[in-house]
Amino acid sequence: MTRNIKTNLLLLATFGSITASAQNGAGTVYKGKIGKTVEESVEWWPAKKKAPANAPNVIVLLIDDAGYGTSSAFGGLMQTPMLDSLANKGLRYTNFHTTGVCSPTRASLITGRNHHSVHMGHLNYGALGYPGYDGVMPADKGTIAEILKENNYSNYIVGKYHVAPLNEITSVGPFDRWPLGRGFDHFYGWHLGHTDQYHPNLYEDNQVAVPDLSGKHVTTLLADKAIKYIANQKSIAPENPFFLYFSVGAIHSPHQVDKKWSDLYKGKFDKGWDWYREEVFARQKKLGILPANAVLPDRDPTVASWESLSPEARKVYARYMEIYAGFMTHTDYEFSRVIHYLKETGHFENTLVIAIIGDNGSSHGPKHGALNGYVSKQDDGKQVQEAAKNIDKFGTEHSFMDAPAGWTQATNTPFRLWKTDANAEGGTRNPLIVYYPEKIKEQGGIRNQYSHVSDITPTIIDLAGATVPETIKGVKQKPFEGTSLYYSINDAAAPDRHTVQYYELRGKRAIYKDGWKASVFHEAGTKFENDVWELYDLKVDFNERIDLAKQNPAKLKELQELFDAEAQKYNVYPLVDATQGRGAAGRERSAFGTADKIVLYPGVDQLLTMSGPQFQGESFTITAEVNIRNPQDHGVLFATGSEFEGLSLFVKDGKFQVAHNTGSIVKHLESSKNITPGKHQLRFELNYTGKGGPVAHGVKGPQQPDVDGGTESIFIDGVKVGERTIRESEGRYIGFYKDAIDVGQDLNSPVSDRYRTPFKFTGDLKNVTIEYK
Repeated sequence: MTRNIKTNLLLLATFGSITASAQNGAGTVYKGKIGKTVEESVEWWPAKKKAPANAPNVIVLLIDDAGYGTSSAFGGLMQTPMLDSLANKGLRYTNFHTTGVCSPTRASLITGRNHHSVHMGHLNYGALGYPGYDGVMPADKGTIAEILKENNYSNYIVGKYHVAPLNEITSVGPFDRWPLGRGFDHFYGWHLGHTDQYHPNLYEDNQVAVPDLSGKHVTTLLADKAIKYIANQKSIAPENPFFLYFSVGAIHSPHQVDKKWSDLYKGKFDKGWDWYREEVFARQKKLGILPANAVLPDRDPTVASWESLSPEARKVYARYMEIYAGFMTHTDYEFSRVIHYLKETGHFENTLVIAIIGDNGSSHGPKHGALNGYVSKQDDGKQVQEAAKNIDKFGTEHSFMDAPAGWTQATNTPFRLWKTDANAEGGTRNPLIVYYPEKIKEQGGIRNQYSHVSDITPTIIDLAGATVPETIKGVKQKPFEGTSLYYSINDAAAPDRHTVQYYELRGKRAIYKDGWKASVFHEAGTKFENDVWELYDLKVDFNERIDLAKQNPAKLKELQELFDAEAQKYNVYPLVDATQGRGAAGRERSAFGTADKIVLYPGVDQLLTMSGPQFQGESFTITAEVNIRNPQDHGVLFATGSEFEGLSLFVKDGKFQVAHNTGSIVKHLESSKNITPGKHQLRFELNYTGKGGPVAHGVKGPQQPDVDGGTESIFIDGVKVGERTIRESEGRYIGFYKDAIDVGQDLNSPVSDRYRTPFKFTGDLKNVTIEYK
């Protein structure tokens, strides 16, 4: 074969590969001309993908755990000037609904489908092996980010994601169901239900983020990052629109905020929660978001009247609410920074803003509120006293706060019950604001059409003029289950189009149809067949005060049958209540499964407590293989948890030490002898004999006596050098839900008060081995 023949064959092979590459990679046949020389060839480039003409930037703000009566935009007493401004220039949707709890609402929001339909029947860390509950959102129900990406949008999420499968939230993924795997270009936020506002467990894109040590509040960090994303996008690709999902941690616990914000409310809530309910109810009527003949439901029977409380209790409870309100106002301010940046750069006029004030109703807070684990574990007579002693810590990084149930019920005004009560409007009805002057003709309008969180994605698609692709990543897409609200934007009298909607969370369930609603408040642990259904005509009784089940059994039967049909259609069955779900997290749901032995090496990225090794009501050992190079070596070998709860193994002052933190009470074991230079095996052993076991997340049961629950011991090279008896409660949770797992250091919030983070180990750490007995 001659050189020329070889050359010609090579050229033909190259031309063929270019054409095939164009066909396979871009889906388009190469339309230029390729000759043997440039003079004989014609260049061709595939046309750039374009967004729809005049497509708006889109911002979705999702506030966490905010009831209907929180924000001043909907009559609440928590000042939110930016939300007020958007509502006054846009539309208030008064009859908008969520699923009643975090992960399901978020899954429904970003897919436009029902939560069981996208496998998120409950929280991502409460997954079960059934189609409606496994937490694995299917690829045939694409997200709003995946759809907008096909329409040439840049897509960003900052803040809480909370829909990735628990066992996949590690540095090795898989990342298919992380934000970047579901259409987002960048992610900066966290994966679980909440995070410490000053010591957040953050991720950036597909990696653990380096902790921010500036002391900034996490909502400030989110606003900073959102502005950076927008600055890059508008500088480099100004012709493209962006989608920003701004998903804050506020006002979910822990309620933490700088004092300047909470002090704005000094003395503002001294009149108490009964006054708050009445005041907000009157404001809501004045705004026109409630019927003129509306009646405020009675205070929940589990909540005491404000007047019956002691002066000390009123002072403590009022301060809880000052923190709560300051947290909300601070969030509005940080979100306003993003809006003001767009205005300053000339990119706000063509921006659609959808603000959802709450992914569910306000949370059912503890009776006395919660400052930290120690205060919460006191009996009723001492909780207020202990909180009063620590009132200066309220809202700081040294508190892990939640507001008393009296306040959280008040912030759900005008409805009954709380978050997770999927049967009730108080758990599922939230304010919605839609701002888009380009398409909205009426400023400050009110829309009373029934709507649901699954309607948000279809609404964005319509307002953006976007096209929904038939396939995403080669997977044929299934239809939306929500209904676009576009029909109601400029027609306040338009008949409802979303006329049927089911609700279900841990057995609490309801069905809505054409203004009628049948519901069940299922008591965890009872038989489903014994549930008693209620019936409400929301057209005349919007806040469910009058049960019509006995007066209208035919309508009740009709709705019960409809619930059954919807439940079968959308993967709701089998019904699972809070006593049947094995609690939150658990070894079987973690990345390590039920492995009896786990070896972690220095340099491993931080692991979430729920995705990493679990320590809930069982015996185990943790062994560190170390080389002490000199007597001054020190630092953390292994840590899980935070200042509020956790376990840490560390070397300090020549001693092997263990800190066991249960609710801010830290008990230390310290070796009876120093560790000499050289190689050593340092072992912690917990022998648990208690019978408590892990407790289902969110289930409140009777207080159990805290009896002896076993022992914990420490060893140097197999020789016991310390031991103590533990209480039963100390073996149930270690580092549960409040921070993360670190090897060779303790990032974020410190487990022990004997060191400051990160307290890196200065000797040589070979590995840390965890073994379950």
